[in-house]
Order: sequence, then structure tokens, then C-alpha cells
Amino acid sequence: MKGYTHRENEREPTTSLPLWEALVTDAVGDVIEFWGFKRNHGRVWALLYVRGEPMTARQIREGLDLSKGAVSMINRDLEHWAIVERVRIPQQSAWHYVAEVAFMKMITRVLKQREGKLISRVATDLKDARKLAEEADEPDDEVLERIERMQRLAGLMQQAVDIFTKTSRLDVSDTRDLL
Repeated sequence: MKGYTHRENEREPTTSLPLWEALVTDAVGDVIEFWGFKRNHGRVWALLYVRGEPMTARQIREGLDLSKGAVSMINRDLEHWAIVERVRIPQQSAWHYVAEVAFMKMITRVLKQREGKLISRVATDLKDARKLAEEADEPDDEVLERIERMQRLAGLMQQAVDIFTKTSRLDVSDTRDLL
């Protein structure tokens, strides 16, 4: 079967993988892209995860029809987030890669590294904005209140990420009153 139907769109397989593997890697790539990462980050992780065995960069490159540079960059990113690990196989000179298999561990690590930094930066920017607004000639109390509400929301989001990364549970019930 040369092409496949996926979500009502005709698509040609993007790899030389068996159809079922192409569907898995493309589906995970779509989800990862939706979350703001590069689609190929998800495709590489999914291939490693589904195979369940160490793979060389060359095997990844050939399986997903990616360039050498793309695989190198993707693997570096995934290693940075500890989503894949580089390992040595005895009697083989090439590095191999394996996927992190603990979903919650992987998700909490990425949330902490990526979203945690973003929320912290937003909170700092809002604090600075409020200070500048207060120093304006005639600060508008309504504007200051709105900035403060945004600051509180950023604080709640930071708490939610912190709690989730520590407990793998998320409770955002406190945001109801704020919103």
C-alpha cells in the first residue's frame, strides 16, 4: 500500500518504514508539533520508543528519511531534554540512541525545563511592566489591577507546573476566581 488515509487527508508515507510504523511516528510527530515542538522531534522519539532497542543516527536517518544534520540536531535537542539517551553498544563504534520510556518522567522534565522557564520570564516581565506603569505620570488604577491579575495568574501557573512536576497531579481550581 503506497499511500494511506490519515484524518481525511491523503498522504504519502514520509519514510521507508512499514506503514504501521509510519502511522505511529507521524501521529506522535503531529502531537509534538501541536505542543510547539518540531514535528521530527516526536517522530524520532516515537521510532526509538516503538522499536524498543538502541538505534544509530544512521538507522534513524534512513528510517525517517531525514538528513544527517537534522538527525544530529534533533538527537542533541532530545538528549538535552533527557527524552533520548546516547549509549554505547559493546564492540560497536557508533553511538546508539534509546528513548525515555517513562512518560510522566519525560513530561515533567520537559514541563519544568521549557514551560517553567517561560512562565518565570512572563512573571518577571509583568512585574517590570507594573513597576513602569506605576511610575507613569498618572497611573491608571484599572490598568494596574489588570496587570496584577495577570501577575497572579502567572504565579498560579508557576505553582501548577511546580506541583505537577513534583507530584504528577494538576489542580487548577484556584484559577476560577481569578478568571
